[in-house]
Amino acid sequence: MKEQNYMTSNYKIIGNKFKEEKKLHKALQFYKKAYKSDPEQKDNELLLDMGLIYDELEDYSAAKEKYIEVIENNPEDPRGYYSLAMTYDNLKEYDKAIKYYKKAIELDPDYDRAYFFLANTYDEMGEKRKAIAYYLKAIDANPLYFWAYVNTGCIYEELDENEQARVMIEKALCIKPENYKALFNMAVILNKLDRKEEAIDFYLKTIDQNPKFAFSYLNVAIIYKEKERYEKAIQALTSGIKYNKNVSVLYYNRACLYTITKDFEQAIDDLESSFKLNPGLREYGKMDEELRPLHHLALFTQKNH
Repeated sequence: MKEQNYMTSNYKIIGNKFKEEKKLHKALQFYKKAYKSDPEQKDNELLLDMGLIYDELEDYSAAKEKYIEVIENNPEDPRGYYSLAMTYDNLKEYDKAIKYYKKAIELDPDYDRAYFFLANTYDEMGEKRKAIAYYLKAIDANPLYFWAYVNTGCIYEELDENEQARVMIEKALCIKPENYKALFNMAVILNKLDRKEEAIDFYLKTIDQNPKFAFSYLNVAIIYKEKERYEKAIQALTSGIKYNKNVSVLYYNRACLYTITKDFEQAIDDLESSFKLNPGLREYGKMDEELRPLHHLALFTQKNH
């Protein structure tokens, strides 16, 4: 028996090592050896590890089998229900996912991740108010749950309840002040609240944190453009292109600005670049009034390739 326990433990240690190295198939190979070495064991940790790997490998049928074993071993272990719910979530079987998230919460009323992903499921289903309610429960269970604040703020912004959205993102930024997604969301919300200069500041902070997130440059350029600060808008898009050379809308919007400032040669170069990256923009450009001075040119009359 001792030798059997030693072998089981050794297989799990090797499996854990491969799991840490993201070598999932190798990890699963050794977890299976551990599982088979002692068929009478009721090791929920091992079963959960196996289920998670099956989930990552998108073998959802096998994952469900392992989570059901967890529940059968210990019906009071909320992790089995939570993990089963996550698998149904991946399968977009939302009614079943909700059922098992709620069972996990019933067994552990402080299960912050169960509240969080239950909220996310309701959001996917378009039930925004229920999503907000469960994100707030996740926050009650864990006041430092950064993404619960961010997601709640995003839903409030979707609902055009922008002051509530601002408050939630502000709380998120108190936890992670340098997270570029939260900074970007705050910029979007402040712009909607007509706090343009503050929005610009947050877009610039977003760029500092992640210069490869193209929409920061695009959105700040749009604000500059609205304020007729065309050179600043062009500078923002030029910086964006430096870090995001394959993002067509940056070239397209800079072309519009060059057209406004009557720098037609630069505008044509940017349009050619944008159409090469995204041929569908050519048809859009034909209807764009800002580009009317260029509509007679061959780059608008030729067909997409």
